[in-house]
Amino acid sequence: MLRGIKTNHGRWVLQLLSFGRLHSAGLLLSAAIACSAGCGFQLANTGGSGAAGIGPIYLDTPQPDSQFGQSLRDALRIRGVSVVATREEASVVVRILEESTGQRILSVSARNVPREYEVFYIVNFVLEQDQQPTPDAQQLIAVRNYTFDETQRLGKSAEEDALRRTLASELTVRMIRRIQALAGGGPGAMVLLPPAGS
Repeated sequence: MLRGIKTNHGRWVLQLLSFGRLHSAGLLLSAAIACSAGCGFQLANTGGSGAAGIGPIYLDTPQPDSQFGQSLRDALRIRGVSVVATREEASVVVRILEESTGQRILSVSARNVPREYEVFYIVNFVLEQDQQPTPDAQQLIAVRNYTFDETQRLGKSAEEDALRRTLASELTVRMIRRIQALAGGGPGAMVLLPPAGS
């Protein structure tokens, strides 16, 4: 059952990562979002207009095909939020100022081989409601560490990519909460509920 998933993405992902399931973590977190559309799950709305308490949204981003951009667009549509083609049609504009992701070495072995990495994803943005921007730019940051196994070099790239997808999904949830707060839906408006009778 997925009830309560809205408030503990971070803890849930960390539990999976602690068991060495980095690849599965990214897939499972994405599946939790997609399941609402394909598996009979419903979205409960506790306030505001629309399925997630959000009106039409325009995404103004220099990287529309980035992992975060795609994740946010898909998540909004799954929740029944209209993603429109122009600013004039939108009640909320999400303007992405900068989006960056990367990694750095945290520790090395006695042979100076990297043993642990930190992967990060950063999004700087401004929210505009009814053509009025919020006073200051906002920032979302997600960071995860992972251990590099020298015997599995071929899997490093896939592991890192899966972790970035996980971070993008986490930032997506946090962005939607910011949008809901601006639109008056409140942070509790987005809830995944199982079908009746389950």
